[in-house]
Amino acid sequence: VQLQASGGGLVQPGGSLRLTCATSGVTPDHYATGWFRQAPGKERGFVSGIRWGSGRTYYADSVKGRFAISRDNAKNTVYLQMNSLKPEDTAVYYCARGRNLGTGVDDYDYWGQGTLVTVSS
Repeated sequence: VQLQASGGGLVQPGGSLRLTCATSGVTPDHYATGWFRQAPGKERGFVSGIRWGSGRTYYADSVKGRFAISRDNAKNTVYLQMNSLKPEDTAVYYCARGRNLGTGVDDYDYWGQGTLVTVSS
């Protein structure tokens, strides 16, 4: 299983970006894909996740109402639409696949390489 995260870049505060996580292989319906982020000097933290079969989603409080996660089962791809970006959203964003829709790094067993999001004027 391989995950490829892309879509990061430099954006001004208030701007938007869409991250993409492409997954190789077949993902069982009960599995989930999560997005995490890690800022310099900080631990990797949960951002959002989605279960492949039901489409159930979950968000960290810090991004609720601003970020939206979705999936395209046919393409084995998960998207993270990020709106109203703030400087504190600056981090390397990672996507990961797990057996459950959890919020801990230990809930996920396969990780992508990360994509850098910088929010700055």
